[in-house]
Amino acid sequence: MCLVAFAIGASERWPLVIAANRDEFLARPTLPLARWQTASGQEIISGRDLRAGGTWMGITPGGRIAFLTNVRQASPEAAPRSRGELVTRWLEGAGDAASFVAELESAEGGGAAYGGFNLVLGDLRRSAWTWVTNKSALLAAASTLYTQALPPGLYGLSNAGLDTPWPKTLELKRVLAAALNAGESAMGREALQSSLWAALGNRQRALPQELPHTGVPLELEEALSSAFVDFPVRAYGTRCSTLLLASPSSDDDGQWNIQLEEHTHLRGGLEQGAPQGEADAPEVRREQLSVRVP
Repeated sequence: MCLVAFAIGASERWPLVIAANRDEFLARPTLPLARWQTASGQEIISGRDLRAGGTWMGITPGGRIAFLTNVRQASPEAAPRSRGELVTRWLEGAGDAASFVAELESAEGGGAAYGGFNLVLGDLRRSAWTWVTNKSALLAAASTLYTQALPPGLYGLSNAGLDTPWPKTLELKRVLAAALNAGESAMGREALQSSLWAALGNRQRALPQELPHTGVPLELEEALSSAFVDFPVRAYGTRCSTLLLASPSSDDDGQWNIQLEEHTHLRGGLEQGAPQGEADAPEVRREQLSVRVP
């Protein structure tokens, strides 16, 4: 993921909403949203990275959820481990975030074994959410990971720290907040989804004076400043968009009905090295599950 806005407990009607875009090189082999099993037998609902394994966002039938963004750096250092495995490791586990982070810290290399990342860990049955990063000015000298518990609220995350006010992050948060406010009264599922899909598909780039300064070339900074990234010069862009919507069961039985919908954006065969082209109509995948929550 490279852009995520998410609302935790900010709406009674929609207690969890996640709207996200994954940006990646178009040639990187990927499987779309589906149910699959890890080597340990854990069922996961997610897309999959076929080059290094792992995923960028996933959920289990038991209500464990995680998603990940990279931290943009001018000269990123090569790392021995893939960030995508962090998501699957959390989804395969059963402990809380504190024990998960302690295990990562104690492993060889700790958080430094991975490229710069933001990782959000959720456990619906524990009603617990945590942000974890290995790139933060708040890191203690002896630690390689910084963690922060996330109370109910609305958050935004791109390729910098949590809630860093990049224009595209602020705009997606604004749309999500407006959709939730409308959703408390008259807005149905389709209207909520429509507003968020439109925001995820926004190709408007930030004004020059609004661009972040992360040390990458200006051309790249500009290309990455839109919610939907289309950078054919580097065969790079938004590969998929994902919405997760949770609503309480109408039976008032402690269940959340959760729907995931993923739009995979194809670009006229560019993924296979064909000439550059505009994005085709997306391939749509949907998965649903019910999770018991406290």
